[in-house]
Amino acid sequence: MLVGMAKITSGKLFYKDEDLTKNIKKAQRFFGVVADESNLYDEMSGYENLCFCASLFGIPKKTRERKAIELLKAFQLTEAANKKFKAYSKGMKRKLTIAAAIIHEPRILFMDEPTTGKDIASVRQIRNMIKDLHKKGTTIFLTTHYIEEAERLCERVALINKGKIIRIDTVANLIEQTRESNITEISFEENSLDKNMILENFGKKFSNLEYVLKNETTIKISSKEKIDIAPIVNHLSEEGFWVNDAKLIKPTLEDAFVQITGIEIDLMKKEKK
Repeated sequence: MLVGMAKITSGKLFYKDEDLTKNIKKAQRFFGVVADESNLYDEMSGYENLCFCASLFGIPKKTRERKAIELLKAFQLTEAANKKFKAYSKGMKRKLTIAAAIIHEPRILFMDEPTTGKDIASVRQIRNMIKDLHKKGTTIFLTTHYIEEAERLCERVALINKGKIIRIDTVANLIEQTRESNITEISFEENSLDKNMILENFGKKFSNLEYVLKNETTIKISSKEKIDIAPIVNHLSEEGFWVNDAKLIKPTLEDAFVQITGIEIDLMKKEKK
């Protein structure tokens, strides 16, 4: 509805206090759209596609030609500039589609799963491009099934289940609101010490902590309060353990998503396939 692909059925569209609900054409001047499927032309070259898209926004010929060359270089597509779009790989097509969406320097950019099905190099480049656009002041609406991508790129996240937004907040707040306890993991070199005895002694000294031997070389400690690692490491050292690492295990946006929606991530991935 916001980008004009469907008729607005309810609500209103405002941009800088101006009601554009009945003037989507004007709103589209400020928008860039990276759809799930490419909307570029197979028989045109990459360069021609970019120039054509720029012309739709009234960009003068010399300016759009310069911008097209700049974007092809930025997306490492210069060598393919004169090749027909249909000859591009999936990753190349995705990058050119994004370039076409930003050639008119939109203030708001809508991106529908921009990294789905792309190779690692293309994914990294697209994510870096999103970060750069954001730093320059572009507001970006990003749809993604990759929770770690949302956590890495977004300031605010809306969790959607069955077509309804069930929670919207900053990434930090969503994670903190679902934190049930503070967790620390301490790893040590493998040895032949009696670990059960060690844990028994540990429990007597730190009765306020919950603890479990996660594996032969790692103790997992949890508490409702913040955990002071220093006395724990000192105690284990005195008991004969050579401590290699001690780290705070922070909850992730994925943990928050599962807790809030009740949907397991693996199930969601299967449904996507």
